Amino acid sequence: MILGQQEQSTEFDEHMRAKVREVLMKKHHHQDENKGKKLFNIAHFFADESKKLPDLHALDKPGEGSCRAAAPLDCSWQRGSTVKFCGLCFWGNCLRIACCAQAEPRFLKKIPAGAEVSNVLVGELDFLQQPIVAFVRLTPAVLLSGMTEVPIPTRFLFVLLGPEGKGHQYHEIGRSMATVMTDEVFHNVAYKAQNRADLVAGVDEFLDQVTVLPPGEWDPSIRIEPPKNVPSQQKRTMPGAPNDSASHSELEKHSGPELERTGRLFGGLIRDVKRKAPWFWSDFRDGLRLQCLASFLFLYCACMSPIITFGGLLGEATDGHISAMESLLGASMTGVVYSLFAGQPLTILGSTGPVLVFEKILYKFCKEYALSYLSLRACIGLWTAFFCVVLVATDASSLVCYITRFTEEAFASLICLIFIYEALEKLSHLREIYPVHMHSKLDLLTTYYCKCEAPTHPSNKTLRFWESNKINVFGVAWENLTVTECRYLHGVFQGPACGHNGPYAPNVLFWCCILFFSTFVLSSFLKQFKTSRYFPTRVRSTVSDFAVFLTIVIMVLMDFLVGIPSPKLHVPHMFKPTRDDRGWFINPIGPNPWWTVLAALIPALLCTILIFMDQQITAVIVNRKEHRLKKGCGYHLDLFIVAVMLGVCSVMGLPWFVAATVLSITHVNSLKVESKCSAPGEQPKFLGLQEQRVTGLMIFVLMGCSVFFTSLLKLIPMPVLYGIFLYMGVSSLRGIQFFDRLKLFCMPAKHQPDFLYLRHVPLRKVHLFTVIQLVCLVLLWAIKVSRAAIIFPMMVLALVFVRKMMDFCFLKRELSFLDDLMPEGELLDSAKNEAKREKVTLAGCWGITLSLTLEWRYNL
Repeated sequence: MILGQQEQSTEFDEHMRAKVREVLMKKHHHQDENKGKKLFNIAHFFADESKKLPDLHALDKPGEGSCRAAAPLDCSWQRGSTVKFCGLCFWGNCLRIACCAQAEPRFLKKIPAGAEVSNVLVGELDFLQQPIVAFVRLTPAVLLSGMTEVPIPTRFLFVLLGPEGKGHQYHEIGRSMATVMTDEVFHNVAYKAQNRADLVAGVDEFLDQVTVLPPGEWDPSIRIEPPKNVPSQQKRTMPGAPNDSASHSELEKHSGPELERTGRLFGGLIRDVKRKAPWFWSDFRDGLRLQCLASFLFLYCACMSPIITFGGLLGEATDGHISAMESLLGASMTGVVYSLFAGQPLTILGSTGPVLVFEKILYKFCKEYALSYLSLRACIGLWTAFFCVVLVATDASSLVCYITRFTEEAFASLICLIFIYEALEKLSHLREIYPVHMHSKLDLLTTYYCKCEAPTHPSNKTLRFWESNKINVFGVAWENLTVTECRYLHGVFQGPACGHNGPYAPNVLFWCCILFFSTFVLSSFLKQFKTSRYFPTRVRSTVSDFAVFLTIVIMVLMDFLVGIPSPKLHVPHMFKPTRDDRGWFINPIGPNPWWTVLAALIPALLCTILIFMDQQITAVIVNRKEHRLKKGCGYHLDLFIVAVMLGVCSVMGLPWFVAATVLSITHVNSLKVESKCSAPGEQPKFLGLQEQRVTGLMIFVLMGCSVFFTSLLKLIPMPVLYGIFLYMGVSSLRGIQFFDRLKLFCMPAKHQPDFLYLRHVPLRKVHLFTVIQLVCLVLLWAIKVSRAAIIFPMMVLALVFVRKMMDFCFLKRELSFLDDLMPEGELLDSAKNEAKREKVTLAGCWGITLSLTLEWRYNL
């Protein structure tokens, strides 16, 4: 074919044609073969795999198969049948091609599915008088035997053969052509070109955009690391658009179709169900992956501790009416139902601080006015569930579109900082339980003792215990009791060698600090192990996926081997209510007066705001467009499931659970998917998330079964879990733009990163935006840790109005780079752009009209 085209354009006799044909048909040798054998007269061979371009070359899609040895093919098959050979499966005519026995499997794994080859063949021949140049596009792509190192179909061929003496120039032309073929925009040109002029235009466009380094300004021996993020080349396909991204007229919408108001009762909920129903079974199939197993094991340990701790704090605040057992059961029930039916199962439910504050206030109120706490709480919970269902029915979740990045990051930053603060605070609190004896007088060491004695002023609980067990206090030899026996009989420890919980145990606090910081450091190190230079890719990826679980196992083994009595995780071992005077069903009225049912409306309104804000802000963070979700989301469906389970938990006397921000962010981060077929040295690309329901379902199923294997869970030291909290808080801060902007205050301009908003927004405006966000964060923190924490959701709601007021301080264009535009701003900008288009079209300028038409075509 190549020689036939050359005969039409140049004088080409039969003898020379035969020689050139012989050269082109010579067997190719590759780098993995014997270096002594070189391809005759072919100086260089370049093969760069073009990227997968959907809809442009979907004629034949290579698949995956396996081949042990070459076998002859039966060419009696019909066109369109599937032919399998050499590890490939393609559609097309039957071909008789030998299997590439020496194909490089490691190289083949780096190539994405559907890739095609562009071969660049350059050489010099002594019998040629003038160069022979050809650019060939094959339709469909064909597997050329022995042409490439891996069996992949060839789409393009560039051949350059010339006279002797100019081998270096031909080599550079081949390098340049191979470079051009790696360009994303030239791909489109090469696939769609109809003649030589189209190809020349594509090369000219590439030369206009290429960056050239003078030879004296750069050492070619220095390796340039591939960039982590490559900017989109879409703007190059838009005629008339400036090269930089300043043309930000077409602003991305902050909200998608999930937040559009339907105007019908439960219209949004019905849309969510229709949107998620086709993906339901795939959500379970997609969860059968090793990465999901690692995420499940990690988050199970991460969720257990806060839920048990929350239950313990709730038990102290409510005198045991709701405690750890109720917290475990409520979390398990709510989590299982939510994971099965929610619109966004990647969200992890948990307990929140404002809910705990509300429970304390409510219990104190009921105690003062002699009301039944569980009954009044059930009424409030049922009213709250009803109000949430009303919000679902009226598509109130569409108001989430007013929650922009400004509010998201302030809320997420606060929760992450609280996780970090509480982890450090819990570690510091261990000093009270396991004190450090400083400035000890070693000379008096022999006088230290700790003995058990009967309590001088026993409590009513202790007296009832002695009476029910028929214990004669005066007949007990208290000084001879062991520590366990002394605690069982409610004795007290006396002596200078006693601690808070019995005899003083040395080194506990220091060992807890070692476990705490070792857990954080080891988790971070193993998570980054994927990018290290040791071991194969699969091993590094597996270690990175199981980083936190491996850390917990290692720390538990260390604690077991050292033998220092560090505090351990305490899990209830019996499935029954904490108090004997309550059951698993709570009468909403009970002994309370009838008017308490109506009075419960007022606190229920506050609870509704609390539940709505906590749930939807976390959902917005999980559903960010940066996560590239493919299965959509369901704000209305999520809130509906939470409302139903809130009512169920209220009737059963269980805690309320809503979306937990840090746990959800950690869950999302643990399910990120990156390309496994990136070229050596190239940064892997973020492809999306493992969107499935299995991890959340298994986390809460296993949580409900935790009472049956307490013997294993009690081996986990609490400092290890505190270290996991610290890791989750720190890792969740990564990627939050607010903290990137905070660093700019102490950074000279020449050292500032190349952020997009720094190119288009003045630095003083960036600092002003950051200061406003920082002030809001400080106010939220002050309210969160104070007694006024119950109004915390109201203050989060106030951030939306603060963000609205910022429209008067910043331009719309500046806010589009720093934040998301509010819905009114999007509508206003869309109207302005539409009017501008009509004005340009009516101007009658043919060139501008053509430019707009081309832009419209490329945006489809």
